Amino acid sequence: MKIEQRLPRFAVLIDGDNTSPQIAEGLFEEIATFGEASVRRIYGDFSGPRLKSWVGILQKHAIDPCQQFSYTTGKNASDIALVIEAMDLLHSGRFDGFCLVSSDSDFTRLASRLREQGADVYGFGAQKTPESFRQACRRFIYTENLLPQASPSAGAAKSKSLKPPSAAVAIFNKAISQTENEDGWVMLGPVGQHISNLFSDFDVRTYGCSKLSDLVRKTGAFDIEKTDGGHMRLRAKSADATSKATT
Repeated sequence: MKIEQRLPRFAVLIDGDNTSPQIAEGLFEEIATFGEASVRRIYGDFSGPRLKSWVGILQKHAIDPCQQFSYTTGKNASDIALVIEAMDLLHSGRFDGFCLVSSDSDFTRLASRLREQGADVYGFGAQKTPESFRQACRRFIYTENLLPQASPSAGAAKSKSLKPPSAAVAIFNKAISQTENEDGWVMLGPVGQHISNLFSDFDVRTYGCSKLSDLVRKTGAFDIEKTDGGHMRLRAKSADATSKATT
């Protein structure tokens, strides 16, 4: 009898004070692409009005609320509770990794500590998230990319959160320079992997694309061709060709 291989187990820990409930659907769909959300917890003061919008979503996504009363304004009781439980879960040895959902740089050391112990850490936060937290994670996903598709009337508002494809040229050039062959051509697959290793928050959706190959084409800065095996390779265009393409 064939034994089905189980997906990696992840503990999803959500900072309710710094996360919008609108991302819940996209969050768990994203996590499902690389693992199983075995534990789902959110931390905050649910007795106040601030987290009321989360209440109707908790049951739908089987998220366990961890109540932390805000006895004193400005204190981070929820953050401390999240860190304590993350370490308890780490030392249980039952999980392959953690999904930390917050835009707060206070979780930078937690992410680093979890990775030091061999756990994969995926961060989820807004584009305003400090670089220290983003780089402490194996991969960081912007929550703006997890929001439901905007309606046509709201399309302009959604596009403001995306970077233009031209902003990715420097990233591609850096990866190509570190992987290229003597003729300047490199396979797209290794380039994509190298970019992921260099930039934990790289995501083609940030540039309005669904595939890496689409983003390469949209930049207009690279020569592209397919190999006999059907794989794509690329190289940087000459300065003259690039200037013509942008005029």
